[in-house]
Amino acid sequence: MIDKTYFERLQIRISELETEMSQPGVAADPNKMRGLMQDYNHKKTIATHAQILLALQDTIDESKELLTDSNIDAELKEMAGMELAEASEKLPVAEKAIMIALIPPDPSDSKNVIMEIRAGTGGDEAAIFAGDLYRMYSRYAENHRLKIGVMDINLSDAGGYKEVVFSVEGENAYKQLKYESGTHRVQRVPETETQGRVHTSAATVAVLAEVEEVDIEIKNEDLKIDTYRAQGAGGQHVNTTDSAIRITHLPTGTVVQCQDERSQHKNKAAAMRVLRARIYEEQQQAVDAEQAEARRTQVGSGDRSEKIRTYNYPQNRLTDHRINLTLYKLDRIMEGDLTETFHALYEHDVELKMKSQTDAAAIL
Repeated sequence: MIDKTYFERLQIRISELETEMSQPGVAADPNKMRGLMQDYNHKKTIATHAQILLALQDTIDESKELLTDSNIDAELKEMAGMELAEASEKLPVAEKAIMIALIPPDPSDSKNVIMEIRAGTGGDEAAIFAGDLYRMYSRYAENHRLKIGVMDINLSDAGGYKEVVFSVEGENAYKQLKYESGTHRVQRVPETETQGRVHTSAATVAVLAEVEEVDIEIKNEDLKIDTYRAQGAGGQHVNTTDSAIRITHLPTGTVVQCQDERSQHKNKAAAMRVLRARIYEEQQQAVDAEQAEARRTQVGSGDRSEKIRTYNYPQNRLTDHRINLTLYKLDRIMEGDLTETFHALYEHDVELKMKSQTDAAAIL
């Protein structure tokens, strides 16, 4: 049963947030406004589901009271019985909805994404697979109004990519793609295989939430910036000026580079976006490591060394090892049809988080 006093306190807090967000000083601080707005939207969502649950509980209580009242005629009791049955059927759905609403939102969900795909074990076939993954995510982005922008690329002589770094921009980009970090394994017969044998190769994927300068401070004196001439596949020059940028963050040793743009200024800006995202990710992982229980409630650790998925071409099968999901439509998935996979991962993550919702357990 939901505590009505909790709902009342929630309404008071929502009013306080509305007042706080209307203050001129808050409106002039985008970072503070963003945090307040996220808190406000979260509490409004809880309040909406709490109101539905309270109404159902009232209907159940009133119906039960009518059914035990000897002064009520048979027709009214029949109506009460129907209302009780209908409300009781809706109750578990409403309880689950508020449990989900009570889960604190991931502050990174609304952020844009920087993705890094690198060929792993398997030589040329791994690079070709890395290219296939990039194409898969590109097709998904096209179908979901997300914008892809290549930031750095290292072509393989045999086709595909040794490495590709790209941005994904759009509504809830991180929320959609955040479960993709890890090792992706492919099983198929390479075009160069004359005996028809199935080979296993791999590529690693990293998904980084893109952060603004206000989210993380990087001092200029902590940076070592080098320029060099951009290279194409096979070592050929793709331009004749030193436009490519390599930035080393001295305190952490993090190195990023960008050579996709012909402008040195644009490459530097792109490299800084990647650097901020990587350092932010490292900081978040440090926080997660300190919160071991929270870490266990996530779908995977986000570690690129963790094998998360197998793409089996002979069987037209995709298997996600984290949630024991198997789909026999690999041909469609490689064309960007990832919605079913992403939804299953999200639902599993929600179920795990619901089990650890001590605040929800205290209320319901």
